[in-house]
Amino acid sequence: MTEKPAILRYFAFDHLPPYLAQISEPFHGLAHGMADQLPPGPELSAGLRKLLEAKDCMVRAAIDTNPLAPAPAPAEGKPGTDR
Repeated sequence: MTEKPAILRYFAFDHLPPYLAQISEPFHGLAHGMADQLPPGPELSAGLRKLLEAKDCMVRAAIDTNPLAPAPAPAEGKPGTDR
C-alpha cells in the first residue's frame, strides 16, 4: 500500500463551521478519490496543490458572502498602510 500524500490533511473540514464545511467537503472527497485512483508523482502532487488552492478560494468566497462570519483580524503595522 502506498503512503497517502501529506497534503491531504489540508482537505479536512470537520473543524469548520457548518456553512464552510459544506463548501469544503466535496473537495475532501475529490482529493482523497484522486489520491486513491492515481499513481503518486509530480502530476498528482500538482493537481492536489491546485485543488487545495481552489478549495481555499471557495471557502474564502463563502466567508465573504456570509454576514454572520467573524470580521477579519486587523492588519498589523501602522494604520493606513499595507504592512
